[in-house]
Amino acid sequence: MTDKLKVAVLGASGYTGSELVRLLLRHPRVELTALTADSRAGKGMAEVFAQFSGINLPTLVKIDELDLGGIDAIFCALPHATTQIVLKDLLAKKPSLKIVDLSADFRLEDPAAYEKWYGHAHQALDLQQEAVFGLVELYRDKIKGARLVANPGCHTTTSILPIVPLLKAGTIDADEIAIVSATGMSGAGRAAKEAMLFSEVSEGINAYGVGNHRHTSEFDQEYSKAAGHKVEASFTPLLVPMNRGILGTIHVRGDARKLHDVLSKTYAGEHFITVLPFGQTPHTRHIRGSNHVQIGVAADRREGRAIVISALDNLVKGASGQAIQNLNVMMGWPETTGIDQIALFP
Repeated sequence: MTDKLKVAVLGASGYTGSELVRLLLRHPRVELTALTADSRAGKGMAEVFAQFSGINLPTLVKIDELDLGGIDAIFCALPHATTQIVLKDLLAKKPSLKIVDLSADFRLEDPAAYEKWYGHAHQALDLQQEAVFGLVELYRDKIKGARLVANPGCHTTTSILPIVPLLKAGTIDADEIAIVSATGMSGAGRAAKEAMLFSEVSEGINAYGVGNHRHTSEFDQEYSKAAGHKVEASFTPLLVPMNRGILGTIHVRGDARKLHDVLSKTYAGEHFITVLPFGQTPHTRHIRGSNHVQIGVAADRREGRAIVISALDNLVKGASGQAIQNLNVMMGWPETTGIDQIALFP
């Protein structure tokens, strides 16, 4: 192609921003036109991430220095609460922009739910109502015509994909869903935090956000829509001393064989989702660096109960890879364009 889509990455100095740059560099239909990072403005990407040494990339600039005239689409990898104000301003200046937002600002459809979980009223309600929840395998048709797509959280992507089809099929008890989701350190972002120091997290594992993690709101929304009534799952996130990956272990009431059959049929044609043979369970090392998801189903020793386990890379399918998959759908391109890499192993 001679005419490539001109793309900007906002927040390029973070983990998801740099992962977007890494993946977009091999995307044949886009041109990286602008990269922002307010605290690193004026620097080259190679000064922030040495893996980009020798690669010709735009210099990092502040958001208010963006020339929107040369930009067709934006990936927004900014912190929540910041994003809604920035995007409201950018879309007012250039309504034709295509945007995939990786923050939490536009994931929730109910303004009251957003205010409850994030502690303040939403500042761009019109855009919040316009946004499409960006799980391609569930909302492909809506994403095709969207201007603003809200990339789901990494924990929620891991556990929504295997559970929503089961709720729609009525094969599990909606009142008995218990999720334990273990994630790697990169999910906490790149900012310096004492609790994230090597000596604080190595050789151990711990729960965090117990009973009140904000991703719970996404489970509430998507599970309730799938079941047709209010669903509140139990969710416990764990922090594991590894760089990448999420493993979601989900305990449900239902016939394990039937659950496996539903998931196998639901995802039979999906390129990025693999349902393993019955009884096999996934490993995070088998999806690391890829946009793929692996799902396994095993029977619990208690009759009528099952364990569903899902694995993905939190920086790829859980964030940047999924964001590119969303853009591909928005533009009518093959979903695999630029993100069809095989997992890194070992």
